[in-house]
Amino acid sequence: MGRRAIALLGAAAVLVGCGGAAHPTGSGSTLVATWADPDGNGVLAPGPGELLRPRTDLGPAAPVTRTLFRFAQITDVHIRDEESPARVAFLDRLGGPFVSTFRPQEALTGQVLADTLRAVAAAEPQALIETGDLIDNDQSNELDEALAVLRGGRVNPDSGAPGYDGVQRTSDPDPFYYRPGVDPPRHPGLMAAAERPFTSPGSPAPWYPVLGNHDVLVQGILGADATTQRAATGDRALWEPPRGLALPHTEAALTPAILAQLLARADVRVAPDARRRELTATQTIDRLIRASGHGAAPGGYLDYTFDMGPDVRAVVLDLVRRDRGSGGIVRPAQLAFLRSALAAAGRRWVVVFTPSQLERVQNGAAALALLDRDPHVLATIGGDTHKNRVAPRRTPAGGFWEITTSSLIDYPQQARAFAIRATRGGGAEIDTWMLDHPASTGLPAISRELSYLDAQGGRPAREAGGRLDRNVRLYKPPVGRG
Repeated sequence: MGRRAIALLGAAAVLVGCGGAAHPTGSGSTLVATWADPDGNGVLAPGPGELLRPRTDLGPAAPVTRTLFRFAQITDVHIRDEESPARVAFLDRLGGPFVSTFRPQEALTGQVLADTLRAVAAAEPQALIETGDLIDNDQSNELDEALAVLRGGRVNPDSGAPGYDGVQRTSDPDPFYYRPGVDPPRHPGLMAAAERPFTSPGSPAPWYPVLGNHDVLVQGILGADATTQRAATGDRALWEPPRGLALPHTEAALTPAILAQLLARADVRVAPDARRRELTATQTIDRLIRASGHGAAPGGYLDYTFDMGPDVRAVVLDLVRRDRGSGGIVRPAQLAFLRSALAAAGRRWVVVFTPSQLERVQNGAAALALLDRDPHVLATIGGDTHKNRVAPRRTPAGGFWEITTSSLIDYPQQARAFAIRATRGGGAEIDTWMLDHPASTGLPAISRELSYLDAQGGRPAREAGGRLDRNVRLYKPPVGRG
């Protein structure tokens, strides 16, 4: 067995069944129950819920007077065309920044999103915010599938010829890849089932898009060019690494020239599909705005604001580079937009949605300086790290909460629910809790199982976060009392 297959199996290989035990609640709310591995043997079973824990890092607890707005967040869905000849799954075995190029559960991203929307519906939000990386490889057919899932109804995830044709097929001799037909935990017929049409409930509330780097860059790193376009829509794929392949373990190693050299050695015949064409950033943004009915693109960037009821203003920032690199950037024009948006919010609370943490992007410090000076900023909310994290940012103006949420592609495959409430004296409270996708059988449950067993995935990376990064009650003092 290859390295990825061995890492996936562990001691639990022969123990895991076809989707795990039944979840005690159909809502997916982790306030009631969540998934656990009590015996440490790799088998997930229903565990106790996690009640909201108060966090008074920024100010004391205060009685709630009313609810201002309820919403949910999904992030880093990474809807993936796992059959695409533009993929470089073989780079996974090099480790480092390339481990996301292949995942054992990668064919099930659409089904996981559909099931997550059922959990979101049970939380009864007034809005759903999608904070970037809705798709994985800047392909039109990936966006077709993602938008179909959010719209609701019949979804066809297949591409190329009917049925599955990729590195996980049973006949592939490369033992590095997990092949569910022959490798434990065995799921015969899984890849064929993954390509069949399924039904999505659709978003239960108006949804608002945030742009991520994978939405507009090939592999989330490179701008599309003639070489990548030919590869995506062509009939040749490269499944095994060329002999002697060695790349530095940095994202910068994957240059357009290197990618062109790799794809030129493609030797596997696949069915071409024009729907796999790669999109420009303008095309992706336009489709997100038209499908959601929300957003604006001044200067070609997805920067906009919207109301979360009469007392909360949301600000969406587009931090994505357009040329190359997964690291974001804050543009000078964006600082002017943010300054104007904060002024226009007046005395309302402000929540800022970004695809990446501002601390991690170029010129992010300038944007943070604007937020630090505004006492009405309540929180920044985003994704990108694939990790649950809740941290206070203390400032002379009273501070705010920095919240990131785990991805839907890696374990723990959770979304996040929020309720913003007013507290006595003029302060605010954010209740936030995690949502498991609720399926206990079928393809979403198998995806959860495989993501848990993946030794390069979210479990060993501790992407579930600590107890205080998940179900918490976050207090913000009244303006002027921080």
